Amino acid sequence: MSMKGKEAVSNDKIVVGKFGATYGIRGWLKVFSYTDNAENIFDYSPWFLNQKGVWVEHKVESWKRHGQGYVCKLAGLDVREEAQLLTNFEIAIDPAVLPELSSDEFYWRELFGMQVVTTKGYDLGIVSDILETGSNDVLVVKANLKDAFGQKERLIPFLTEQVIIKIDREAQRIEVDWDPGF
Repeated sequence: MSMKGKEAVSNDKIVVGKFGATYGIRGWLKVFSYTDNAENIFDYSPWFLNQKGVWVEHKVESWKRHGQGYVCKLAGLDVREEAQLLTNFEIAIDPAVLPELSSDEFYWRELFGMQVVTTKGYDLGIVSDILETGSNDVLVVKANLKDAFGQKERLIPFLTEQVIIKIDREAQRIEVDWDPGF
């Protein structure tokens, strides 16, 4: 089972990056990518920017590597002053442009809100976050109320087959081999 990059969901769009400062005088902007491989942000089109509460579609006219990061020029954006208005805007995409995954692969966003239950049927709560650590990723599971063990939140390592036994998309449920006392 493999996992794809962590994305933030915003309405029906997925935030995949953010604009930084302007670059040059012809409407270029620095781009901070949230995708696992930073360059992959340019594989998705079109981009959407939340402008005054409305998702506005933009197409990337050109992009290039610049130092340790990337810069891009949006179509129709030709002067620095126009580009400055987009500084710090989040870049979002439509989920439909994401590649289809095999049945044993998941996007992180799919796991948020899933019910987490032990192999013995104990309800641990729902996935509220995922932490990326050096060795393995960790599910943050929030209990609805303080449970019988006095826990409101648990950190469960995302170790397939050892801890994560089954992920059921349809039932929105993750079965884990985990002692509720931890």
